Amino acid sequence: MRSRVAGVRRRDRYGRGLRGPLTPPQAPVSRTRAERFDDLVRDEVRRLEQRWGRELAQVEFAVDDVPDLEPWFDGPVPLGQTVPGDNGRPVRIAVFRRPIEARANGDRELGRLIRDLLVEEVADLLGLSPESVDPSYDTPDD
Repeated sequence: MRSRVAGVRRRDRYGRGLRGPLTPPQAPVSRTRAERFDDLVRDEVRRLEQRWGRELAQVEFAVDDVPDLEPWFDGPVPLGQTVPGDNGRPVRIAVFRRPIEARANGDRELGRLIRDLLVEEVADLLGLSPESVDPSYDTPDD
């Protein structure tokens, strides 16, 4: 039986070399959940900008982990927020990743929640109905 020194672990087990990543970094499986969420938001923003590019030219879209709420806040946690622009800063539409992920049951519903949220925020900003901003609003993906 071999003796082992407490706390020492061998990284080159069985002489096969050091372990490395199992997938290349550009492979979709190696992306974090936050990165995949950012991609979904980016894709949806691109889709909206194709139709409403001129109206959304001065709008900044962002993904934040959680909303900044006061300790005494009592109510449902918001999924997104539109912050009016002032002093030369653009209007900012923020999507809150963690509350959306908590409400979604799977990737398909996650994409639908992001789509519907962004459509609602853009519609509110433009003073239009969500259905006129995106005819696919509030319809399930098939």
